[in-house]
Amino acid sequence: MIKKHIITCTVILGLLVMAKVFAYNMPQAAKSTKKVITTTTITTITKEPKSLMAQLNFAEESLPKGDVRVERKMKKVLAAYTYGHLQTNRLHQMAAEWFPVIEPILAAYGIPNDFKYVPLVESGLQGGMSSKGANGFWQFMPGTARNYGLKVNSSVDERKNLRKSTIAACKYIKELYSVFDNWALVAAAYNVGDNHMKKQINRQNQDNYFKMKLNRETGGYVYKLISMKQIMEYPVRYGYAPKREQQAINTVRE
Repeated sequence: MIKKHIITCTVILGLLVMAKVFAYNMPQAAKSTKKVITTTTITTITKEPKSLMAQLNFAEESLPKGDVRVERKMKKVLAAYTYGHLQTNRLHQMAAEWFPVIEPILAAYGIPNDFKYVPLVESGLQGGMSSKGANGFWQFMPGTARNYGLKVNSSVDERKNLRKSTIAACKYIKELYSVFDNWALVAAAYNVGDNHMKKQINRQNQDNYFKMKLNRETGGYVYKLISMKQIMEYPVRYGYAPKREQQAINTVRE
């Protein structure tokens, strides 16, 4: 009898111990699961598009923070420059050829490096002469080209000379900066003309490009430059194949 009682007590004690161990482990498992969920949520938040908007800039001048209209417009223009929309690597191939010529000239004149994207926006996809008579890499009008030292006549058109037209563009851009003292306004004035830009600033009593109401082309011009900068600096993010780009760069430099 005593042995039976001892065996019975032993079994009961064993069951109690197992029950306590099981009960102790249950909250720990729940806690562990909760931690994993929290970590995943934080990681997702850091990848929101808003963080990208905060990083976008032109010539170190950032977009206005918290402006829904600006963010919506920026995303729309940026989407237009993805590979999925353009279906061509032409812009990257041209950049590989043009930038080694353009960059040192911009630096020599003290012009921000981001202005190297102007020729890609102006003539990268379409090229040739515009309906208004602008021509060349920087799309100069004949009169403006002559004012900044380029020969434009029936036999010679130096607007089509990358090095010479870039020097002329730098002189013009530097002059515009002495007037507007803001690189985004300079880019807009390059597109629409300095006199028109001055009138709009005075009429609207506003000198923040992103808050001004401008014609469709000029109003989207700096957004295009920022978008061009993005797809050139982060090609894979926007669907472009890095191997092809690297081959193009190597071919040009050899």
